[in-house]
Amino acid sequence: MTTRRRGRRTSGEDTRAALLEAARLEFNEKGYDGATVRRIAERAGVDAAMVNHWFGGKGALFTASLEVPVDPSALIAAVVAGGPDGVGERLVATFLRVWDLASGGPLITLLRSVASHPAAARMMREFVASTILGPVVRAVSPDRHDERMALVAAQMIGIGLVRYVVELEPLATGGHGPIVAAVGPTVQGYLTGPLGGPVDNSGSPPGSVGRPG
Repeated sequence: MTTRRRGRRTSGEDTRAALLEAARLEFNEKGYDGATVRRIAERAGVDAAMVNHWFGGKGALFTASLEVPVDPSALIAAVVAGGPDGVGERLVATFLRVWDLASGGPLITLLRSVASHPAAARMMREFVASTILGPVVRAVSPDRHDERMALVAAQMIGIGLVRYVVELEPLATGGHGPIVAAVGPTVQGYLTGPLGGPVDNSGSPPGSVGRPG
């Protein structure tokens, strides 16, 4: 007979802290898709119901483990609430708020590490794709969801890198308005506009010259 618990926690905050610690380890080892609520709870020594009680689900727990003080489901709902029209600008504005809220925290540390640490790159990819962009793209885009999500991710992660890591002016200290106005229409096109021909397995559009070997 096995025992799931390692003992009752002394307080709710202890339970929450244990879940966050276990989640960071589990997400780092297994990735977002590979990690399960049950395994995280077992690692923390608590019932799986505590994940929903404290965080509302795996997505919110993942975001909390990166110390981003936002609810991903609320962000997604706000972005898609107005329908396809204007979704590009709403998404860019949302990401700018998220990056600003996370400035100085683990999310920005993760962003600085993506080029040299595969685990950091995977967690950033899963934060952007699985937690936020995936649901938005599926809600508003007509087709080719994976391609559209990758194109939008290039813009969103690029903004984060330029603003918080490279600190290139005027993006580093500029207000959100000009960035939203400049980048929003591009993201709108990626989300709802027509795309070119499908990308083949080599990464080059059909008929193009392949990358030299």
